[in-house]
Amino acid sequence: REIPFSLIQFPLWEGAKKKWGEAQGRPVSAWQGAVCGALSGGFSGALTTPLDLAKTRLMLGADANGKPYKGVVDVWCRVYQEGGIRGLYAGAGPRTFWLTLGGVFFFGAYEKSREMLKIIGV
Repeated sequence: REIPFSLIQFPLWEGAKKKWGEAQGRPVSAWQGAVCGALSGGFSGALTTPLDLAKTRLMLGADANGKPYKGVVDVWCRVYQEGGIRGLYAGAGPRTFWLTLGGVFFFGAYEKSREMLKIIGV
């Protein structure tokens, strides 16, 4: 689940920074990079929620009735039968919130560190 998440998040972050920088005529600041990271993280988290749901269910090993899961596709089929598309995206709200918040701090710290290292010539 981390690889698909990152394959979505990082290109979105870079693309958002590029577009924002072009729109304002200069590279984005650290806080603007943090906003781009937060939005890309939240979007990526929402999109990959079914993968996270499958990972969690597989870690549990079986459903509430004790029937073991046979793999990711089995999890998705059973969850879809129980709750439809909403079931596959159960927990997307909190996941999106926390990944958006985490993105602010992660990308904000990265961008600010990068900015400070440029200032001292590293």
